[in-house]
This record gives sequence, C-alpha cells and structure tokens, in this order.
Amino acid sequence: MTTVTLNLDSVELTDEQFYRLCQMNRDWQFERTTKGEIIIMSPVGGVSGNREANLIIDLGLWNRQTQLGRVFSSSTIFRLPNNGDRSPDAAWVSLERWSALTDEQREKFPPICPDFVIELRSRTDSLKPLQEKMQEYLNSGLRLGWLINPQDEQVEIYRANREVEIVQFPVSLSGEDVLPGFVLSLPMV
Repeated sequence: MTTVTLNLDSVELTDEQFYRLCQMNRDWQFERTTKGEIIIMSPVGGVSGNREANLIIDLGLWNRQTQLGRVFSSSTIFRLPNNGDRSPDAAWVSLERWSALTDEQREKFPPICPDFVIELRSRTDSLKPLQEKMQEYLNSGLRLGWLINPQDEQVEIYRANREVEIVQFPVSLSGEDVLPGFVLSLPMV
C-alpha cells in the first residue's frame, strides 16, 4: 500500500475540475499539494484503520459534549487557502468558522483550513511527506496539529508561530485552547 504522486507540471486544474475528478473517481482517494501535484492515496490496513477510527471517536465524543465545532473523517477534502486540497485523518473546525461557510461550500470541498488536524503515520507512510503536509496546514491557518508516529513512538505537535515540539510515548496530549478540555492518551491500542 503506497501513495502515487502525479506531477502535473504544465497542467493546471481549477478547483471545480479537481472536484469533478474526485467525484468521477469515487473509488480513489485524491489530494492535491500546493504545487499542484495529485496524490493518489492507498487504503490503510486494519491496524491503522482502527487507530484512525479511535481518534475520530475520541474527538467526536469530546465535540458532542462541548458542541464547539464539527469533526471530520479522512474522507473529507479541505480546499486550503494556499491552494492545496488535503484530507487529514481527523479534523475539527470551530462552529463559528464552519457557520460562516455557505451551504454550497459545506457540500463540496470546504474552502477552509481546519483549526485542528491529526495525521496518523501508517506503517507504509514515509515521514517526510507527512511533515510537509503538516507545514501546508500551518501555512494555511492551522492552530494545532498532531502528527502521530507509532513507528517511532512519538508525536510531533504543530502550533501556529511556534517550533514543532516532539514528545515520546506514552503521552497525554492536550487540546490546549483550541480544543478546551480534550485530552488524548497515547499509545493507542
């Protein structure tokens, strides 16, 4: 299970064309980098899929209690302000920012960077592309992000205007002021 990157050097897809490409190929999961490269994502295996589901459950339960925003799965593509179209493993957008979008914007690929994202490194993922993806989120307005790396038993914490912090497992991660009261304990089962 690997990803494939298509270099479309001299081909520029509009946002609408990229959206239609994704809609016409629903069996494939695409992302688009800020450089315009199309990334075809492979499905994850059972261990990674279970870990991802648990992350979304934990985030969703917290959000259900606080009702401070909206939680999204890895099936959601966000059209980032810096022209990337990215799909985090788990994401959260504040209710205020989500409500500012039109119905049509919410239906398609929301033109917004999540306030919070989680990227979970699968056994077959290279670390560098995930770190670059996290930088894309930061450059687009991300407030807090976690790159969870079970292979190296660590988490990279991304915050606006701060250096990346690396912490080792076991760790309890705080949602800080972005997700008040949210705590995630790692490692996960």
